Amino acid sequence: MSVSTRISRLMAAAGLPLLLALSTASYVVADAPKAWAATVGPCDIYASGGTPCVAAHSTTRALSGAYNGPLYQVRRSSDNTTKDIGVLSEGGVADAAAQDAFCASTNCVITVIYDQSGRNNRLTQAMGGGVPGPGPGGSDNLADAKAAPISIGGQKAYGVYIAPGTGYRNNNTNGIAKGDQPEGIYAVLDGTHYNDGCCFDYGNAQTNAMADDIGIMETIYFGNNRVWGYGDGSGPWIMADMEWGLFTGVNARYNPMPPISHRFLTAIVKGEPNHWAIRGGNAQSGGLTTLFDGRRPNGYHPMKKEGAILLGIGGDNSNTGRGTFYEGVMTSGYPTAATEDAVQANITAAAYAPGDPQQGAQIVGGASSRCVEVPNGSTTNGTQAQLWDCGSASQQRWTHTAGRQLQVYGNKCLDASGRGTSNGTQVVIWDCHGQNNQQWNVNANGTITSVQSGLCLDANGAGSANGTKLILWACHGGSNQQWKLRS
Repeated sequence: MSVSTRISRLMAAAGLPLLLALSTASYVVADAPKAWAATVGPCDIYASGGTPCVAAHSTTRALSGAYNGPLYQVRRSSDNTTKDIGVLSEGGVADAAAQDAFCASTNCVITVIYDQSGRNNRLTQAMGGGVPGPGPGGSDNLADAKAAPISIGGQKAYGVYIAPGTGYRNNNTNGIAKGDQPEGIYAVLDGTHYNDGCCFDYGNAQTNAMADDIGIMETIYFGNNRVWGYGDGSGPWIMADMEWGLFTGVNARYNPMPPISHRFLTAIVKGEPNHWAIRGGNAQSGGLTTLFDGRRPNGYHPMKKEGAILLGIGGDNSNTGRGTFYEGVMTSGYPTAATEDAVQANITAAAYAPGDPQQGAQIVGGASSRCVEVPNGSTTNGTQAQLWDCGSASQQRWTHTAGRQLQVYGNKCLDASGRGTSNGTQVVIWDCHGQNNQQWNVNANGTITSVQSGLCLDANGAGSANGTKLILWACHGGSNQQWKLRS
C-alpha cells in the first residue's frame, strides 16, 4: 500500500477531505525516500492536515515514515561515554537492544531527546530557573534510561521516567509558536504515574525559566494538582499550564472535567487566538474525547508565548511533578479534530503495551495491594525499599534468580542492610555480591524470608500507605508480611 493510500484512508476515517489527504501525501512522497512508503507517522498526518510538526520527541518510535535518525542519547555511569539510540528500521520502533547492550551492568541516563521534525528542537538537561534543581549549579536530574520499559509493536522500548527533580528543556528553538500564534501539542503518557506536584508538563514555555507573567506558556500538564485548577473527582486530569495557573477550562479553578487515567494516555492541548481545547483518550484503543473547547481564561487573551520547550517541569523549573513520557509533538497551526482523530488512530495502531517480561515481577503487599519499589528510581546503594502504588517502572520489577537474589535493574539486589539479623533491619538495594544477606526464600505461605536470618520481609509498623519502608521482622503471620509475585 502506498503512503498516499495510507494517509488518505486515515484521513477519510477521521472525516478529512480526501482531496487534501491525497494532494498533501503525494507532495510528501515526491520529496521523500522511496522506503518511506512502508510507514505513516503522526507528523505525516499533521502535515497532511496543514499543521506540520515543528518539534517531535519520542524514545519509543519514529514519528514520521521517513525518519531514520537517533531518537535519544544515553550516558552510562561506568565510563561517562554516550550512545545514540536509533530505530530498528526507517519509520520504525526504537532499538532497545542497543541500549541494553550499552548499559549492561551499569546505570544509564537519558542525556538528549532528539527532535524528529528537522528543526533541531532537541531536549537536554534543564539548567534550573526560578526554582533550582537538585543537580550541580541548580540543574535538574536526568531520567534513568532503564526505568520505564514497555512494549510497542511487539518490540521492547523505554519511556522517559520523570521522578521529582528530573527535567528537560530547550530555550533556543526554531519554529515554535510565539505570542498568540496557533499551535497543537499531543503527548502519550503513563496515565497511572503522576502526583500533585508542580509540574509534569510538556510543551511551550518561557525562555528565561522565570514565572514573571501570565500567558507565556502553553503546555500539557498531567496530574492531580488542585492548587490552581481541577476537575471532577480526585483526578488525575489533563490540564493546560499557561503560567500562573493550571486550567481545565475557562474558569480559574474548577471546571467540569472527568478524571482520566488510562495506562497509556493520549493527551492534547491546543490553542489559537482566544480559543483553546483539551482532548484525551486511551492510547491503546478507541477515539478521543473533547474535555474542553472554548475561550481563554480571563487575562490570557492575547497569549504571550515565548517558544521554549520543556518536559517534566514547570515554566519556572518547578520540579516536584512525576510522570512518564513516551512520545509527543508540537505543531505549527491549530490542528482540526479530524486530524487529531487520525493521529489517535495511528497511536493506537502502534500497539503500546505495558511491561517487559525480562524485567521480572512486581512484589505486591497483602495488606496494602501496593508494590515494593526503589524510591524515585534511585540506583544508589543503601536506598531503602518502600511500598508505592503499582505502575510500570523497572524500579518495581524484581527477578528472583537461581541464586535466590531479588534483583532489580539487572545489577542491584534486595539486601539486609549491614548484614543485619535483628528486628528492624532496613531492607535496601545494593550491588549484587552473592552473600546470604542478599538471598531470599519466596515461600508458599506468602512470606519472603531472609536466608541469612530467617526474618520476614515486613511493611514497617504494619503500614500500607505510599512510602511505607520495608524492614526485617520476626515472622508472625500478619498481612503486612504477606507478598505475592505478579508478572
